Amino acid sequence: TSFLLVFVVMILFHPAFSIYINTLSATESLTISSNRTLVSPGNVFELGFFRTNSSSRWYLGIWYKKLSGRAYVWVANRDNPLSNSIGTLKISNMNLVLIDQSTKSVWSTNLTRGNERLPVVAELLANGNFVMRDSNNNNASAFLWQSFDYPTDTLLPEMKLGYDLRTGRNRFLTSWRSSDDPSTGDFSYKLELRNIPEFYLLQGDFPEHRSGPWNGIQFSGIPEDQKLSYMVYNFTENSEEVAYTFLMTNNSFYSRLIISSEGYFRRLTWAPSSVIWNVFWSSPNHQCDMYRMCGPYSYCDVNTQPICNCIQGFNPGNVQQWALRIPISGCKRRTPLSCNGDGFTRMKNMKFPDTRMATVDRSIGVKECKKRCLSDCNCTAFANADIRNGGTGCVIWTGQLEDIRNYAVGGQNLYVRLAAADLVKKTTVKKSNANGKIIS
Repeated sequence: TSFLLVFVVMILFHPAFSIYINTLSATESLTISSNRTLVSPGNVFELGFFRTNSSSRWYLGIWYKKLSGRAYVWVANRDNPLSNSIGTLKISNMNLVLIDQSTKSVWSTNLTRGNERLPVVAELLANGNFVMRDSNNNNASAFLWQSFDYPTDTLLPEMKLGYDLRTGRNRFLTSWRSSDDPSTGDFSYKLELRNIPEFYLLQGDFPEHRSGPWNGIQFSGIPEDQKLSYMVYNFTENSEEVAYTFLMTNNSFYSRLIISSEGYFRRLTWAPSSVIWNVFWSSPNHQCDMYRMCGPYSYCDVNTQPICNCIQGFNPGNVQQWALRIPISGCKRRTPLSCNGDGFTRMKNMKFPDTRMATVDRSIGVKECKKRCLSDCNCTAFANADIRNGGTGCVIWTGQLEDIRNYAVGGQNLYVRLAAADLVKKTTVKKSNANGKIIS
């Protein structure tokens, strides 16, 4: 008996033995007053009640357990806080429910289920996903509910951002109201489903920034998201889902994507030696990242003054406005397209134009793509859809080309259609490498 007692004491107090409780059964509850939390396997995430620095209101949330400074990754009742320190999380009628002092529900998983009477449990998984499942089935495909389907302002590894086409759910990020107020803020980051899906950073309904389409390796408008030895990016587009996710291959490093209350979309990283989260990149980080900064048929270049430049073969649409550095009118063609005899100028290292007026065919290459563009009198530009293996697939734009910029490193070749008369004028390139060689 004494040996058993010593062993129990060792387990409880020896740091090498980590005791964690990560499940909540149908007969248990979490209350604010009990101070009890759920801790994920691996001791990375913790779920419980919290207050922000300046607030007396209480929230149910998930945060990193071991890191200095609370970094919240999910909030259940962000728009329905508990007004005082009386609150209970429990399983009721096959749902997770958060109730206040008057036993009124302020948040629930809100599932309507059949006549199943299997006991259910809630569980905080090692990856930070809070799930509800039948107690005898821990298969991910059988989860009854999961917090990963209802993100707040944070995307963790293994979470998916985008559409589940089977359920019609679009999982997107929404900022906190302020750094101290987790209620729904003004900014969101969400996928637009179209021929070529793209993510948009929105203030309300107004686009502030566009990710550019996925090019097989990354989003063309976020070249800073470089390949790292400890991180893998993935974009899936099939009949079941259109979604972005990333994975960590080294458990010593943490990374998360957040939409901040000020409207920045950021990748934050934490290394074993870190004291604070490192901002790996933040977008938008320059005027050229702002949506439609330069107007149609012009491109933004951080190295030129002014930053907006007409594409070769185009002139300012409103010369007076352009001179005053009001580029909203953009540029217009010097010579109308004739549909016969047109050619293309190659622009290097470009962020693709807005793809609302674009179509994609992944079965053909760049030569066939050029032919297809020339055979369509409405085609204004073309490019490869995927930059891997020397370039594959075909994107074709019809109508105006908007929201273009170039990069010193990154981006792709974009072939813009010009009339024959403008192909002859081999203009010099000023500082920028955006206008490359001309191909007819």
